[in-house]
Amino acid sequence: MISQTAEYALRAVVYLADRNDVPQTTAQIAEDTLVPVNYLAKVMQLLSKGKVVHSQRGPNGGFVLAKPSTVLTVLEVINAVDPIHRYPECPLKLPHHGKNLCPLHRKLDDTALLAEQAFGTTTISSLLDVPQTRKPLCRFPLESKGS
Repeated sequence: MISQTAEYALRAVVYLADRNDVPQTTAQIAEDTLVPVNYLAKVMQLLSKGKVVHSQRGPNGGFVLAKPSTVLTVLEVINAVDPIHRYPECPLKLPHHGKNLCPLHRKLDDTALLAEQAFGTTTISSLLDVPQTRKPLCRFPLESKGS
């Protein structure tokens, strides 16, 4: 449904949301979210460029969310790194199809639209609104080793 890059971006953003505006380094995020650090560095650059996160330099530097997790949506995170693929017209460029998609591509586009709608109404904070023992990310640590 979503790419590995989008998955890693969501892990990082949920992790940052759980850290309450305390800057986190790429190494901290990578270790606690089980994302390869080099891959995560590229993901964080995309998130920064997409204005999902801010980076702070210096001894207490790191990444924080650019806006509250109560308004930041899953779709915004995905769109910043690898948007959901839609089919506005025939992907095979068949002239007689144009915007009239065949049944296969119509179904793929309809499904992508449903995913966009669901992700667009899901805030990052809603993913953290669970009992402490059920934090997201399967192995999401309750406390960072650096804390």
